[in-house]
Amino acid sequence: MSSLFQNAYYLAINFNAILYGVELVLYGMTMNALFNHRKHWTRTDKFYLAFSTALLVLITIYMSTEAVFGEEMWIVHGSDPGGPAAFLGANANIWYQTMGTTASVVLNMFSDALLIYRMYVVWTSYRVIAFPCFLYVATIALGIIELYASGKPNANFFVGTAAQLGVAYYTSTIALNVLATGVICARLAYLGRALDAAPSAAVRRYTGTLPIVVESALPYSLAGFAFLVAYGLQSDSSILFGAFYGMFTCISPQLIVLRVVTGKAWTKDRTAQSVSALGSETRGHAEGATTTTATATAVQEEGATSTMDRKSLGSMV
Repeated sequence: MSSLFQNAYYLAINFNAILYGVELVLYGMTMNALFNHRKHWTRTDKFYLAFSTALLVLITIYMSTEAVFGEEMWIVHGSDPGGPAAFLGANANIWYQTMGTTASVVLNMFSDALLIYRMYVVWTSYRVIAFPCFLYVATIALGIIELYASGKPNANFFVGTAAQLGVAYYTSTIALNVLATGVICARLAYLGRALDAAPSAAVRRYTGTLPIVVESALPYSLAGFAFLVAYGLQSDSSILFGAFYGMFTCISPQLIVLRVVTGKAWTKDRTAQSVSALGSETRGHAEGATTTTATATAVQEEGATSTMDRKSLGSMV
């Protein structure tokens, strides 16, 4: 175990704690928004209550197991023969580490499912989410295989078969993240043209840069891509990028849920209105072009008729 790995692990634990605090704040804001109108709860509100709580529980398990492992490696067993490196090699697959990895995989499943649903919300088309759904099923299968490979005796998440399966798993799930982010960003930018034409300044909550970044879970995808590159190269710094990826797996969906429960997120109705407005704008341009063409033709015909009348009058004279 290199010095770079130990430093990266130490920073990862610290950033986990900082971003966990961010998640707690977001969760509290979400619960406050939900309980402010609890007398009018719908099934959707109850779902987001359960979904947000599940995210918090899973991320708590993930970051706690990472912190406990660091304590065991550096403090409790730091002076054992072989030091922290020997402890890591012997306990990389210890039960609570496997539990933390399981929590991370389940968290990915929840987050990816929400992203696919948000894709459907902004497109209102099942054809758009067909391929992402196929990738989603593949990630579930690869995630289960990866958990088995990294949790069996003498396995190590960062080397050997477990690492190879890990690359396959994270490639599929992060490809899904990037695909969903790109599709959502492009769609929101396109639909934003309809709302930008509206006179009310309130529409900026839907068309600005920040709403698009949040709605598309851009930090989640960027952190995932950085982690995948480092993990694929078997860099000792991958544990740090993995910490950011793991935490944004929770924070980005929580931000989306917060926007939904506060009424600031895109909905299927708003998508339909924007598509209708864009269609009306397109038809207006087409009708305007047709009218202009017809007018020009009429003028030309009128000019030609006037010329013929003058010629006829001249011959009569």
